[in-house]
Amino acid sequence: MTTTRITLLLVDDDPLVRAGLTFMLGGAEDIEIIGEAADGAQALDAVRELRPDVVLMDIRMPVLDGLSATERLRAAPDAPEVVVLTTFHADEQVLRALRAGAAGFVLKDTPPAEIVAAVRRVAAGDPVLSPAVTQQLITHVAAPGGTEDRKGRAQQRLGQLAEREREVALAVGRGCSNAEIAAELYMSVPTVKTHVSRILAKLDLNNRVQIALLAHDAGLLDGADDVG
Repeated sequence: MTTTRITLLLVDDDPLVRAGLTFMLGGAEDIEIIGEAADGAQALDAVRELRPDVVLMDIRMPVLDGLSATERLRAAPDAPEVVVLTTFHADEQVLRALRAGAAGFVLKDTPPAEIVAAVRRVAAGDPVLSPAVTQQLITHVAAPGGTEDRKGRAQQRLGQLAEREREVALAVGRGCSNAEIAAELYMSVPTVKTHVSRILAKLDLNNRVQIALLAHDAGLLDGADDVG
């Protein structure tokens, strides 16, 4: 049986980092590195030309940083999935990248097998960070001012969802897979996928990470049950 290959673009201003990632990922038979870029501007050009499935994106780069590049990429139609490369796990720019539509992040010192697993997960449409890590990230970097405003806006947006969609959104926020949601809510996996697609469309979100962030913002994963 032929395995579907995942095409990957590496974006980092340090050629040694790119070389290391190429070495780490080169042994994965289902991942093909189809290009490299040294800054965000080069990444945008490379994505237009090569159409990768996944982009591994450094944040701090010259010319155009990874955050701005991620925002531009994810705003375009048929955007590739973006995994942010970072040195720090509790970083405001990482959170901004996730809000912009990145599917997750990996630390640069992450073991090779975990980076390979992360690429495979985002290519399959799954996030690469747990709800606990998401919550830790929000807790460490969220600004104290404006928190209630963000919470109110998030609750208002979630209020657009039907009851079943809201239940699915909360399960996504807890990090449940489609199969786990199906078992918990007594529905089929295709039905879960349909609900997730409707949630993304209704709320104008990019991916499951953004659903989880919205649930966190609304306070629904801290024991609160009301979306107003």
